[in-house]
Amino acid sequence: MKLIRVGAAVLNQTPLEWNGNARRIRAAIGEARSQGVSILCLPELCISGYNCEDAFLSRSVSATAVEVLEELVPATAGMVVSFGLPVVYRNAIFNAACLAADGRLLGFVAKQHLAGDGIHYEPRWFKAWPAGGRGELLVAGAPYPIGDLSFECGGVSIGFEICEDAWVAVRPGASLARRGIDILLNPSASHFAFGKVDVRERFVLEGSRAFSTTYVYANLLGNEAGRAVYDGGAMVASGGRLLAVGPRFRFAEQLVTSAVVDVDATRMDQARNVSFEPVVGEEARQGVRVPFDYPPLEPQPQAVEVEDWEVGGHRREEELHRAVTLGLLDYLRKSGATGFVVSSSGGADSSAVACLVALMVRRSVAELGLEGLTRRLGRADLAGARSVEELTAALLTMVYQATANSSDETRGAARSVAGALGVELLELDVQGLVDGYLAAVEGAVGRRLTWERDDVALQNVQARVRGPAAWLLANLRGALLLATSNRSEAAVGYATMDGDTCGGLSPIAGVDKAYLRRWLAWLERTGPAGSGPIPALAAVNRLAPSAELRPPDRNQTDEGDLMPYDLLDAVERAAIRDRLSPVEVFAVVRGRFPEHGAEQLGLWVDRFFRLFARNQWKRERYAPSFHLDDASLDPKTWCRFPILSGNFERELDELRRHVAGLVGGDGGERG
Repeated sequence: MKLIRVGAAVLNQTPLEWNGNARRIRAAIGEARSQGVSILCLPELCISGYNCEDAFLSRSVSATAVEVLEELVPATAGMVVSFGLPVVYRNAIFNAACLAADGRLLGFVAKQHLAGDGIHYEPRWFKAWPAGGRGELLVAGAPYPIGDLSFECGGVSIGFEICEDAWVAVRPGASLARRGIDILLNPSASHFAFGKVDVRERFVLEGSRAFSTTYVYANLLGNEAGRAVYDGGAMVASGGRLLAVGPRFRFAEQLVTSAVVDVDATRMDQARNVSFEPVVGEEARQGVRVPFDYPPLEPQPQAVEVEDWEVGGHRREEELHRAVTLGLLDYLRKSGATGFVVSSSGGADSSAVACLVALMVRRSVAELGLEGLTRRLGRADLAGARSVEELTAALLTMVYQATANSSDETRGAARSVAGALGVELLELDVQGLVDGYLAAVEGAVGRRLTWERDDVALQNVQARVRGPAAWLLANLRGALLLATSNRSEAAVGYATMDGDTCGGLSPIAGVDKAYLRRWLAWLERTGPAGSGPIPALAAVNRLAPSAELRPPDRNQTDEGDLMPYDLLDAVERAAIRDRLSPVEVFAVVRGRFPEHGAEQLGLWVDRFFRLFARNQWKRERYAPSFHLDDASLDPKTWCRFPILSGNFERELDELRRHVAGLVGGDGGERG
């Protein structure tokens, strides 16, 4: 047996925060050393931060990253550690991993496959390194190898797959396996999306099995740069068996997950594999070799520990709760705001946002403690808080702004939620502001505004008069105003710009309304593990979603203005995620929603496409939102669409002809 303890660190880094990033890296190395780790993998681009965006194109960023690397290398005494950073080689920028051992820099491996789909734009900044290519990089005047390399440290062979390298069909690990790699390190920056952790686990396990190796996966953690939330989830697998899994969505600045692996066992796996064809000759000798002593270890039992919420029946609900609360806390502390303001309508969206802020406090106090949370926030003024409730009240303010069209039910729902969360609800009557604007405009245009003629304008003025007071409260308290629009509204522009879209951050803009309502029902009756339900949400969940901008006798509801939310979300997924034409979308929803007639479905699909095209300008102006699904509507990360377009006129004409062919003259369907 040749037993070695390997480790993977997850880090909560911030782009271009050089000293803070270095401090957390040192802390992770120290934690790994205390666990007896000999080989440690750190996340992708951990020195600079992954989401530096166009700052990567500044020469000073890669130069500073190399300077910080030189400062960190001495901390690797007695260990083998990988670092992630951008480097410049032959007038090109590469996303690289650097391996250091026992206080010495050994060389650099450059990423071969760049992430350029979804929310990723790596090809904008980096070049892909060609398989098999090797060169020399000068660091402080000394030459070091760079490229498609492997390293032999004390007789143990180490190679890299850098994040996307493991997601492609032809993985670098296959070539490295032929060189007899013992340990594959995967430094990653893999953002959270629903269900994505299962994909990661599959490629880690399959890599360790197919390549007959030990696979060490290290990821980022937290809201690194504003939009993407990283869930951590380090993994160690060997020979197709998972040995260790790190926790996800933690509030720690760094966490190390380690396991003891048997290098001789994976070597014999390769020897027994009849399809294994080792590389021999010159190519096999092109790795970097250095002496290194591994401490003796004894065999020990190892069990994979998985948190209870990961295996329960509500993992998606838990993931939403944990991803958004982690994102909110990091956004709060990294932005320097003192708290949050939520403009509450008493409806589902604003109630969900307020509850998520309160859950953020509950989760972080449970993990960090009251003092730990106030230190993390850098808020000495909160040090006297004696309970979760006091801290929540200090960090969250809710405001309900009534007009003549607001109902007692929504006011009561807002009060119930605020009371359950233990926070202040400020109640303002803004009808006088609405009346003032109407009087001024009616005088200017010389006529009275009526619902029959001016419906949209009369609705929007009510939403917009609420914005200044919400902003004023946020400014008075040095707080961040949270917008409350959801994904379904964003798809069709069912939101008033400079009204309910007001805010510096939009936490639920990546969540569709149908799922959000199911999540609120879960939060009312079950709630997160370790926290429990919020029964007061019953006052919200029994209401039909409504903007409450028309007079009460008009019985306004969101679904009456648009279409059923579950149908809207199905249309959106088919049209935007799957890129189907209107006729194809119609075929999809006709099969899924047979309770609706063809003519009605055709009208709804037509409405969606028209509203989506006309409201791209709104999506361009939305506050930053958390990326929670690998198919989002955020034009700055995933869904780019022209602000001005042909509005699908030709395609919708085709849809109307198609539907007309299905509907008889008496309105009956022909099949």
